[in-house]
Amino acid sequence: MSELNQEVVDLVWGRPSSGVVSASIFRRWTQGFVFCENEKTALEQFEGGPCAVLAPVQAFLFKNILFNRESSNWRQMTEEEQKTVLCSTLSEILESACSSPSTGFCLVTWAKGQSPHSSTQSQSQTQEVPAPESSQPPQEQQPTALAAEDLGFERFHSVVHKRTVMSVSGLREEVLSLCHTWRGCCGVLLFLYSVILTKGIENIRNEIQDTMAPLIDPVHGHGSQSLVNLFVTGHAVSNVWDGDRECSGMILHGIHKQASVGFLTLMESLRYCKVGAFLKSPKFPIWILGSETHLSVFFTKEMSLVGPESPSEQARRVFHSFDPEDNGFIPDSLLEDVMKALDLVSEPEYVSLVKSKLDPESLGIILLGPFLLEFFPDQDSGIPDSFPIYHCNGLKQSNHNERVEYVEGTALVLGFEDPMVRTDDTPVKRCLQTRWPYIELLWSTDRSPSLN
Repeated sequence: MSELNQEVVDLVWGRPSSGVVSASIFRRWTQGFVFCENEKTALEQFEGGPCAVLAPVQAFLFKNILFNRESSNWRQMTEEEQKTVLCSTLSEILESACSSPSTGFCLVTWAKGQSPHSSTQSQSQTQEVPAPESSQPPQEQQPTALAAEDLGFERFHSVVHKRTVMSVSGLREEVLSLCHTWRGCCGVLLFLYSVILTKGIENIRNEIQDTMAPLIDPVHGHGSQSLVNLFVTGHAVSNVWDGDRECSGMILHGIHKQASVGFLTLMESLRYCKVGAFLKSPKFPIWILGSETHLSVFFTKEMSLVGPESPSEQARRVFHSFDPEDNGFIPDSLLEDVMKALDLVSEPEYVSLVKSKLDPESLGIILLGPFLLEFFPDQDSGIPDSFPIYHCNGLKQSNHNERVEYVEGTALVLGFEDPMVRTDDTPVKRCLQTRWPYIELLWSTDRSPSLN
């Protein structure tokens, strides 16, 4: 398959029982990075599947638009600004994925003269993509957002090639020069392969939990958690907790440092998993939200939400590290270890005194709540009572009137449950409650945004 060896294809797509990747699954992934006509800073997703790439890229786009761009109106961008911020974001993700600068960065693009041509597109498809940039030469204006009908799985892999860039400055220049490629036919796949080869196949296999599971599900076409984590953190680990855990002699890898953008999932509200503090409390107030089948993005400009970790937040995180089952308590035998990890006084006599106070009935367990009240009472989080929020779902069919639009609202973060301000119980609220248990959401529209 051209210069892309079978290892890469197997890592991404696996080896389906039928022997071939479903044409419909592959087609879903053949779109480019296309900005919406209505919301100039939002990427549009045409079909289910590529949100595992599009949502992380969208989250980093918001980071760069909201916090790295000098403009009062973050919802408006010229086409030239779209080009610049998109390519800057893609370069940032590639830099994060690079395990060793000495090995350089890989960019997967069309082989010379092999890019799909818009003449094979249906009229309805070509209407959905922005006009090509006038600065591009005529032959570069051909790729479009959706794949040409005759570009199947085998054909795609036979007409792409990879190139290596050895410096960060060279990478940024090259990514910018290839902007038409990323925004055109198969741009998402080409960038996905670029990230994988930049990271290194062996490095990904060492981080991924189940090396037999492909990054893209061959049945439903959804990206795996490893793929999402690779784009968000630069590491293709399969779990969302903090640090590594041992289970029956196996080391299960998690997240090892604070991410730039965060991740929350509805699955945690159903107790299927537990997202750690490194993803729940990112550097910027932007979170990818996961439902059972889709990824969208929740964001705000309120930086106090992601301020430095308070002592009580650190204590909660450390306590949870000794409570991997998320029971809300630890055996009293671990209390001394928790106190040592938090640099609290941990002399045996004092630990015994604390045990008797926190476990007066001698049940042999220490509850999280009383522990925090004992050592970190009445700590102000510094979060305002209310702040503006936004939700972005790039799937047209998931938006009102099938137009991609940001849903605006106001969040109230309370320290307790107040029945006077209780709002609806929706998936997006349940997802956010895994980060802020007593959050209430007041949306400016009649309907709350969809996570699916």
